[in-house]
Amino acid sequence: MIRCPAPQEDDVLLAHPAVLSDLVDRYETLRLLDPADPEVRRRMADVSYTLCVATGMRDVDAALAAARLRLPEARPEGDSVPA
Repeated sequence: MIRCPAPQEDDVLLAHPAVLSDLVDRYETLRLLDPADPEVRRRMADVSYTLCVATGMRDVDAALAAARLRLPEARPEGDSVPA
């Protein structure tokens, strides 16, 4: 089995907040569905993997936390890019 090295801070590409928001929404929706359904399990595995890749994390819980921190509603006021 090939293990990927842990990404360095400057090696990680950051996903757009809209992408992260969609992934978090999909993950949360799938958590509400029947985990015994093979299609739900497959989709949950796919979205979990994508969240991990999009955030540079190796654990879905850490990926969810990192994604939520990047969402616009998590930013303090005035933390936007000036026009």
